[in-house]
Amino acid sequence: MKLEREDGETIAYLARGGKSPGVVWLGGFKSDMTGTKAQAMDAWAEREGRAFVRFDYFGHGQSSGNFREGSISRWRADALAVLDQLTVGPQILVGSSMGGWIALLAALARPERVAGMLLIAPAADFTEAIMWSRLPGEIQREIMEKGEWLWPSSHDAEPYPITRKLIEDGRKNLILDGPIALDFPVRILQGMMDPDVPWMHAVKTVERIEGDVTLTLIKNGDHRLSEPEDLARMTRALEDLLAHIK
Repeated sequence: MKLEREDGETIAYLARGGKSPGVVWLGGFKSDMTGTKAQAMDAWAEREGRAFVRFDYFGHGQSSGNFREGSISRWRADALAVLDQLTVGPQILVGSSMGGWIALLAALARPERVAGMLLIAPAADFTEAIMWSRLPGEIQREIMEKGEWLWPSSHDAEPYPITRKLIEDGRKNLILDGPIALDFPVRILQGMMDPDVPWMHAVKTVERIEGDVTLTLIKNGDHRLSEPEDLARMTRALEDLLAHIK
């Protein structure tokens, strides 16, 4: 299914009806809605009879647009369009990696629509705190002067274009430099063997969130957290969230 934006671009999505609060899946950087965790979440929602939406950001998966033209602001706007137009009532936002950052931004923009949040290896501020800070000076200059650099990915055969637009727009959306006030329960799952998002980054995220937040560290967990035991842990965290929602 497709959700058409005012600018003519389309957001591809899959949705099922069910009881409230519904669940919205927000995927990671260069990921799509057919990933293992998204499908496992969909299967759980079907078993539970719970409303569920998963979608692809601009330039991702089946959605329209050129990935190189994407940005945190654009992907935040996609998430808000999904929340506003495809869901009814309170929602639980489930954000994986970059989706954790997008989920936090969406919750700050629509606090009245969010009942709870599950973050999986959340990569808030990743463009600056994780990506830019790791890049050698010559690569930083290449991005600024040439407009992009191709980042070899351990998750994909093709490198990821890291654009000047992505970096500069990311700086407009940083949220870990101060408190994050959230009036709903938050659960975070983080692998300690994650090579992409260091587990201490999750700790910093917890420190910034004000309110009911619990961090679960998985000692041998990687970034994907897609093994059967990880998926079971994810659905248990969702059930814990539902038990704590007012």
